[in-house]
Amino acid sequence: MIIVPVKEGENIERALKKFKRKFEKTGVVRELRDRQAFTKFSVRRRDQIKKAIYIQKLRLQEEDV
Repeated sequence: MIIVPVKEGENIERALKKFKRKFEKTGVVRELRDRQAFTKFSVRRRDQIKKAIYIQKLRLQEEDV
């Protein structure tokens, strides 16, 4: 359960923003979307490799600059 302490006189918009941020960090929505359709292990692995290659390219570009 997510608990967001609201201080006296604090804006409700700010408390709602904190709640949304905490909720997004839990990854519930992302996991729910992933579980809607089955993906084969080979496809998941391929996506992981593509993501790792992309991140590595970004890091190499960052070193060059």
